Amino acid sequence: MSGARLAFIPPMEPKLVAKPPGGEDWIHEIKLDGYRSQIVINSPEDIRVFTKTGADWTSKYAGLVEAARELEVENAIIDGEAVVTNEAGLPDFAALQKAVHSDPYAMILGAFDILHLNGHDLRDIGCKGRREILYGIIKPNSRIQFSEAMPGDAKAIFYLVDQAGLEGIVSKRADSKYRSGPTSNWLKTKSWTVDEFELLGVKREAGKAAFAYLADPGTGKYVGSAFITLGRDMKERLLKRVRERAGPPPEAMKKRPATQWVGPGVKLRVKHLRGDHSHIRHASLLGFSDEE
Repeated sequence: MSGARLAFIPPMEPKLVAKPPGGEDWIHEIKLDGYRSQIVINSPEDIRVFTKTGADWTSKYAGLVEAARELEVENAIIDGEAVVTNEAGLPDFAALQKAVHSDPYAMILGAFDILHLNGHDLRDIGCKGRREILYGIIKPNSRIQFSEAMPGDAKAIFYLVDQAGLEGIVSKRADSKYRSGPTSNWLKTKSWTVDEFELLGVKREAGKAAFAYLADPGTGKYVGSAFITLGRDMKERLLKRVRERAGPPPEAMKKRPATQWVGPGVKLRVKHLRGDHSHIRHASLLGFSDEE
């Protein structure tokens, strides 16, 4: 085993649930709003950093490579989340998106698991045991930081995380072995928020889900799209407003086919994953702002 060169291993992926699990058999961590990343160390001169899908982003994560070089290990595979923090010390997803193209030293890794260490495959050890091993190799004041477990009741932890404006929590069975791919031994509970956005247009194609292009109501700048999962009556009223307020496409969005564009004035309530308001994710329409 010690002579085998380590390579990327597809990550273990938590199942999304509506509420965190109860009981004492779970470890709860803050869900960091960043990019899932895996550091593969074969030697101080041979360190690679991979994305969740296995893309080699070593050059984009130069700071993490330097931090990994400081670890006193022969070889290792470390699983974590790469983030960039704002002035309040909270993960800033928009800043991370910019940093991967412009600042390879801006990232911090929230390390939460270890798969291999010094020639030993650790994946059959329980999650709690692997995390204790990982904690033992992390250096203080490093760009690689240990993702601490949150003590207490899961519901109380999630409430505090939600109130703090964080993305959510990840709950892991303390005895779970590391197995690549989707699993119910790891669960993620996300925080959601509802905001008002302006409708730019609706895209509809036969056999596909319809979705709405949305803009910030203050600036008119495009912020993302939301699936239209409204009931039949609400959907018909939405399409009626689209027809009545038909307008030209925004200059930057002319090359988007099968879209009915809308003039200013249609405001919608949108549920989306908490995070940067300038780029919404996992969004769905709830209704019209003037019908609250």
